[in-house]
Amino acid sequence: MADARLKTELRDGTGKGVARKLRQDGRVPAVLYGAGQDALHLSLDMHDTMHLFHRISVDNTIVELEVPGEKEEVSTLVREIQTHSWKGTLLHVDFLRIQQGVVVDVDIPVHLVGVPVGVRQNGGILEQTIHDLPIRCIPSLIPEVIEVDVTELDINDVLHVSDLTFDEGVEVAIPLDRTICSVAVPRIEEEEEEAEEEELLEGVEGEAEAEEESEEGEEGSEGGDED
Repeated sequence: MADARLKTELRDGTGKGVARKLRQDGRVPAVLYGAGQDALHLSLDMHDTMHLFHRISVDNTIVELEVPGEKEEVSTLVREIQTHSWKGTLLHVDFLRIQQGVVVDVDIPVHLVGVPVGVRQNGGILEQTIHDLPIRCIPSLIPEVIEVDVTELDINDVLHVSDLTFDEGVEVAIPLDRTICSVAVPRIEEEEEEAEEEELLEGVEGEAEAEEESEEGEEGSEGGDED
């Protein structure tokens, strides 16, 4: 797991005016809450925080905060990041205080490893459905990434959450029948199959129309004999 630490300062007051002044001074408003303790209103150095967040996986990396008044660094998880809509700068960060041995919910990135046989030999297309997997475990068991070997997947093969293996104590927080990834039939083959089906359908419809016209002709002929 990446080494992630930030220094914080306590901030006086809340509200848009205070937050705006902090950002003008190169700092980011933040809140630390959880573990049954009162929320602390903090501020972070803008440059240091943005640099760290670009370096780590924010969703599942434990960030150690140096907080004034705390004897030791506070272990946290980033719970929410607010950014400027077009500048991309940080506006606010929420940190959840965590405790060793207490279960937390985190999202872990899913990385597919290798090239499926269905892609390299049969021209299939690898489609990834889940990019981040929600899990539940104690902080010491949080994995940095979930690597999935897909080299043996062939055309139409599907890999589900139930096909993954995890360390004891790590619980997946979504149904096990959810699809992680699959190897789809090449698009050109799908189009050819659709074209063949359309031709077959048109042929069947044409035969049916011909039979109907033939029957109508016979009925008209019989009517003429009666006159």
